[in-house]
Amino acid sequence: MKVLIKEKIAKSGIDLLKKDFEVVDGIDWDNGKLLKELPKFDAIIIRSATKMTADLINIASNLKIIGRAGIGVDNVDIDAATKKGIIVANAPQSNIISAAEHAFALLLAAARQIPKANASLGAGKWERSKFEGTELYGKTFGVLGYGKIGGLVAQRAQAFGMKILAYDPYISAEKAAKDNIEIAKKLDDVLKNSDIITVH
Repeated sequence: MKVLIKEKIAKSGIDLLKKDFEVVDGIDWDNGKLLKELPKFDAIIIRSATKMTADLINIASNLKIIGRAGIGVDNVDIDAATKKGIIVANAPQSNIISAAEHAFALLLAAARQIPKANASLGAGKWERSKFEGTELYGKTFGVLGYGKIGGLVAQRAQAFGMKILAYDPYISAEKAAKDNIEIAKKLDDVLKNSDIITVH
């Protein structure tokens, strides 16, 4: 099986593929070269920049699988792939921890006014009392969308002593009890009763 790597992925992933497949690096290929070479490949691995359009899929006479190294597949024409019997696979949990940590890092930066304080300090000022910010402990943290990422962000908020109020029509009472969170019946309940809100 011949595999085209169209976008950068971890070296460990490439090494794993090389154990069983012929792997070709096409990261620098423009669209013209991709159109010319794609029919030679059984598989292609992409991220978000490569658009697997119907035109590309239709010329890929040997293609059996499109691997999306990431969550979404909005850059792949699923209908065209399905018509040709090409499997489209993604990695739905590939970056959920990074996304949750990043969301919480942004929350901390905003709550403690870190960007403003850093700019002030960089300008040679020491205005400590001006940038006290907001303490997270004891605050109500509204989570709109309590899926994988929303749940991970909520875990981090709980570690800071925050109360979680979530709105998600798909969360069960059992899951809420297990995660020690409160479920809001309506979106407005979260908006009215939360000190801070995150959307996922």
